[in-house]
Amino acid sequence: MKDAFGIPQSLLVLGGTSEIALATARRLIARRTRTVWLAGRASPALDTAAEALRTQGADVRTVDFDALDPGSHAEVLGKVFAEGDIDMTLLAFGVLGDQAHDEADPAAAVRVAQTNYTGAVSAGLVCAAAMQTQGHGSLVVLSSVAGERARRANFIYGSSKAGLDAFAQGLGDAMHGTGVHVMVVRPGFVRTRRTAGLEETPLATTPEAVAAAVELGLRRRSETVWVPGALRVAMSVLRHLPRPLFRRLPI
Repeated sequence: MKDAFGIPQSLLVLGGTSEIALATARRLIARRTRTVWLAGRASPALDTAAEALRTQGADVRTVDFDALDPGSHAEVLGKVFAEGDIDMTLLAFGVLGDQAHDEADPAAAVRVAQTNYTGAVSAGLVCAAAMQTQGHGSLVVLSSVAGERARRANFIYGSSKAGLDAFAQGLGDAMHGTGVHVMVVRPGFVRTRRTAGLEETPLATTPEAVAAAVELGLRRRSETVWVPGALRVAMSVLRHLPRPLFRRLPI
């Protein structure tokens, strides 16, 4: 169970090699979290991530999870929840894709959509139902400001995050009053290995800053968290710009 400040004892990470997810896990372990499940495709990177968290004193286990295989989600994640209550699930998997390449290769574009949206819908519903059965839990969904308004530069990725964001908001409404808390996290550009070499956008942030925002959001039982907070205002302006003007912006 979570403590009086909302910090979970047990954590399930979907996307177990995500730098943002691992920064969040480290921060929560330093506070109170003692059991961590890292779910992702079996790989040396997943094993390395688990071992690094073990050095902090947590009981860390790995589970083979594939976002692109929704038919396996109920069984794979069901086994995790059968081992004991999960106080928090962090849905952190996703791919950026390559906009220019994916526009020319519809199959590649579909893969981005299936990973970021379809896979998340499946896993999110499975975990929310399991938490509802146990009577408590927080489902934290890593969305993106890219989903607030599709940009020419990354509209395939942005549209998948827009779908994920809308799904998570609706799921939060569906879970209201059940004991399950759904929190949507909308970071801007995050400096990670995945974004290395890409041009930074204004208000860029770090995995550690996102982790801090997640912890604060848990303590406050927030429904939406922007990282950094100034993006809330910036995106509100961009969202309402007329399209002819929006197209001219160097974004």
